[in-house]
Amino acid sequence: MDTNPEKYGLSKRTKLELIDENTIAIVKLIKSRIIQKDAKKIIEMSEKIKSVKQNTGVALICTENICSKSKALLKDNGIEIVFREI
Repeated sequence: MDTNPEKYGLSKRTKLELIDENTIAIVKLIKSRIIQKDAKKIIEMSEKIKSVKQNTGVALICTENICSKSKALLKDNGIEIVFREI
């Protein structure tokens, strides 16, 4: 599977990473907190990825600085969250 963000109609500044052969992750390792507004953008990115590659799982790789509402919103949209340190 390709991790070139332009293939999925995303900005070339977006970082994508392969988790396994059926799951691609959006990488957001930032110091600031991920809020609902950010979660909505991540969901939009996920939809673009899924429109190009059907049956592909999407995950988010981020730090633990994410609000509980964002976690719930991402979970409701089928986006797995993987925590990493910067």
